[in-house]
This record gives sequence, C-alpha cells and structure tokens, in this order.
Amino acid sequence: MDARLLEILVCPLCKGFLYHNRSAQELICHTDKLAYPIRNGIPVMLIDEARHIVEGAPVNPDSD
Repeated sequence: MDARLLEILVCPLCKGFLYHNRSAQELICHTDKLAYPIRNGIPVMLIDEARHIVEGAPVNPDSD
C-alpha cells in the first residue's frame, strides 16, 4: 500500500484517521470500530464492505 495514498484516505463514515494493518490487509478506523479490506492492493472504502471490529479485541495496526 502506497504511503502517500494512506496519508489522504480517511474513514468514509467519520472522516477519521485510518490505521494500516498489514498482516490482515485492512484499514482500521478505531473510532467507528470498522475494518475496511484491501483487495489486490486496492482499499475497498465502502461501509457495507467493512468488517465490524469486536469490542475488546485488540487491533495491532502497523501504520506507516
């Protein structure tokens, strides 16, 4: 994932910062508890495609 692209992407729901979880290939919004998938190097920024993060489950972002 290109670092320049990560700088401009925001959560489509709250417009907040996204953390790049490299191992899971997801962009994580801790505010809304959503994880947006990255498929074939392309972030899927659709709320309907996002996975809900389970409350209390730690997410370990590898942000750049």
